[in-house]
Amino acid sequence: MDRRQLIVRGAALALAAPALPLLLAPTAHAAPPSAQLPSRAEIIAVLRRVTDHWISTHGDSGNNGWARATFFSGLMAVYRLTRDARYLNYARAWAEKHNYGILGGVTTRHADNHNAIQTYLDLHEVEPEARKLTAAEDTLRRMITNQPNKNDDWWWDDALHMAMPPFARFGQLRNDTAFSTKLHRLYNHTKRVQGGPGLWAPGLGGLWYRDDRFLPGKILSPSGKPVLWSRGNGWVAAGHVKVLKALPAGAPNVPEYRDTLTRLVTTLGPLQRTDGFWNVNLGDAAHLPGPETSGTSFFAYGAAYAIAAGLVPSATYLPVAARAWNGMVATAVHADGFLGYVQNVGDRPESSQPITYNSTADFGVGAFLLAGTELAGLAR
Repeated sequence: MDRRQLIVRGAALALAAPALPLLLAPTAHAAPPSAQLPSRAEIIAVLRRVTDHWISTHGDSGNNGWARATFFSGLMAVYRLTRDARYLNYARAWAEKHNYGILGGVTTRHADNHNAIQTYLDLHEVEPEARKLTAAEDTLRRMITNQPNKNDDWWWDDALHMAMPPFARFGQLRNDTAFSTKLHRLYNHTKRVQGGPGLWAPGLGGLWYRDDRFLPGKILSPSGKPVLWSRGNGWVAAGHVKVLKALPAGAPNVPEYRDTLTRLVTTLGPLQRTDGFWNVNLGDAAHLPGPETSGTSFFAYGAAYAIAAGLVPSATYLPVAARAWNGMVATAVHADGFLGYVQNVGDRPESSQPITYNSTADFGVGAFLLAGTELAGLAR
């Protein structure tokens, strides 16, 4: 399904977006989860339960599109943490099934189609073999050399997670600055140019609009507040984390990536629900309120990395990340490892509603696995 087709009609219009003070912390009715991070062993046990449930119920590993590729990014993170050969074997079989290819072919410029490259790179790191990266390198180099001044391909904020990390990682692998240069040009267009002002909203604490349909004067919530989609901002957080993991501290543009992630994480803290989750609209606590796992997972992932990297103080933000994890484990993880309260495919708060205990999706599971593996690194 093309997320560009998931447009809800009849949204309210206004002349300008409200300012940051309207981004009020939501009220939740569930008992607050613990602000203490569980032990490393306890986190790993939950990760295994969720991972094993997905694998046992998905004999068909699926296509190599953005959604399933996000699951495999999380799966490879769990493999690196546990070194369980079952996880590596499942990921390898998926990549082999698709011949390490690119959905849409190597001529595609669509960021979603580049998401699978992250797992291909992970598999190449474990078991180096040139053929695993042939199509991946070809498609990215075409982005660099064909229409070199075209930098508007990443017109929605999800793209930052799908395609930023492959460019960053290939630049390091090949010691070729052309990748990081193109990465920043595409990124800068999304951030500061797309739709006129860009999708980044520094006046709203560094949150991001999903795409230019939600910019000031366009789509608002039913009560006239900004629509700042939770998972859209989650994609942004995860993209920045993965890029910062790939690039050395002294690389060009790293200070900007660090600052942008830091601003996002610090803004998210006061917006957290008392049950540990974040609402689907960060700009309006009353707009379809309720627990949602995919955005919450990505925010926990971003916060955990920011703590580990020294971008934010642990004393302030470890409780935020811990409440997110504990809340998800208590509310969304079923006894058998099924992960619920995941908003399915969409582009805004209204997408794939209602979100329930039995709502799940591959990319949501992948996000949860990424969060848990990063948090395990902070636990004892």
